[in-house]
Amino acid sequence: MTTQNQEETDRNRADLRAADILDPNNQIGNRLRSFYAAVQDEAIPDRFLDLLEKLDQVERLASAKVSD
Repeated sequence: MTTQNQEETDRNRADLRAADILDPNNQIGNRLRSFYAAVQDEAIPDRFLDLLEKLDQVERLASAKVSD
């Protein structure tokens, strides 16, 4: 690749990055990804885990009654 082509490629990349930064949809997408990553790293509350366990127990009992 020639120096001129390399400079043109670098300029185009810089223009695309600038356009991405200024694009409101891109900004929203970046913030949503960041928020999702933060939520994904949070621990599951014990109360929620207890509720899920109770639901599993009820489902096991219901399926046992149906199979009888």
